[in-house]
Amino acid sequence: MSSSAVIPSISLQKFSSHPSEFFKSCNSSSFSGFRHGFRVFNPKNLDKSRVFMSVSVGSRTSVDDALFSDYKPACAFLFPGQGAQAVGMGKEAQNVPAAANLYKQANDILGFDLLDVCTNGPKEKLNSTVISQPAIYVTSLAAVELLRARDGGQEIIDSVDVTCGLSLGEYTALAFAGAFSFEDGLKLVKLRGEAMQEAADAAKSAMVSVIGLDSEKVQLLCDAANKEVDEKDKVQIANFLCPGNYAVSGGLKGVEALEAKAKSFKARMTVRLAVAGAFHTSFMDPAVSRLQAALAATEIRTPRIPVISNVDAQPHADPSTIKNILARQVTSPVQWELTVKTLLTKGLKKSYELGPGKVIAGIVKRMDKSAEIENIGA
Repeated sequence: MSSSAVIPSISLQKFSSHPSEFFKSCNSSSFSGFRHGFRVFNPKNLDKSRVFMSVSVGSRTSVDDALFSDYKPACAFLFPGQGAQAVGMGKEAQNVPAAANLYKQANDILGFDLLDVCTNGPKEKLNSTVISQPAIYVTSLAAVELLRARDGGQEIIDSVDVTCGLSLGEYTALAFAGAFSFEDGLKLVKLRGEAMQEAADAAKSAMVSVIGLDSEKVQLLCDAANKEVDEKDKVQIANFLCPGNYAVSGGLKGVEALEAKAKSFKARMTVRLAVAGAFHTSFMDPAVSRLQAALAATEIRTPRIPVISNVDAQPHADPSTIKNILARQVTSPVQWELTVKTLLTKGLKKSYELGPGKVIAGIVKRMDKSAEIENIGA
């Protein structure tokens, strides 16, 4: 189907005398005045929600998953992933009531004072997977509210026509795009962090960044390390960040073997990452079933703008496909380099990194020094 297709007139007639029912049947993010970029109803937003309703009365809404395949990005919101956290984040958000309220809502869902950990630490506690993931999710969406509160901020938010996030940040992007509510997204992120931590605890594994090599040479380095370890300790590229920076995940012995060989492969350096284990590999298989069950129970809607997936660097519109992609994401390599390259190739003019840290801005600038990107912290 063409991305310019609109709701058939017969469907509009069906709801002409009951507008509230029409709103319920469409992607609610086009009509809500709720936060995180959701817009108050405006007829022009129907194109952006791109929901296809069946012509037959009483049948279910159907969505073409390729709905956003021909997207043309001009302004993007980019959300950080685990590792961006830092003690002190969230302080600025307390100056904006809508942002501060997100932390209060989070406390009820998480069962602890999230703002206290974000602002006061200790660092070791904030860095734990079960806390850092919800902390970054909430702080990143708080950053949206800080942007909204500044002069011209709402206009910027309204101009965003594509969004994506690094690993965990994909959930933030989906929340911003209206695929699920802030609360439902936080519940998913909480469970995701817990499930990934449990999977990491079940095996000795690690992640390491390899700096200064292209992806082909990093793969050769992985192959060399894998020759020296058993199957259970093998390593693989888990995160294609940008040229010269690739994260490798695997068994602890495999990671140690890779670190020992890195210099001989002309790597500039290796940096062991402060994460619980081998994310985005089969080491995370135990987390998948729990995540699938949670996703199955969560209402996910068609995003109002394209959200680029980490798994295949493509936007997806069908809610069931989005659920499958999110379940696969924890064991699949993150295609961030391809995502950013595609956005730039398609003509992206301006992007914003919303949340703690400046990792994403550094990646974008490394890929295109002329790229325009602004950091919005909280």
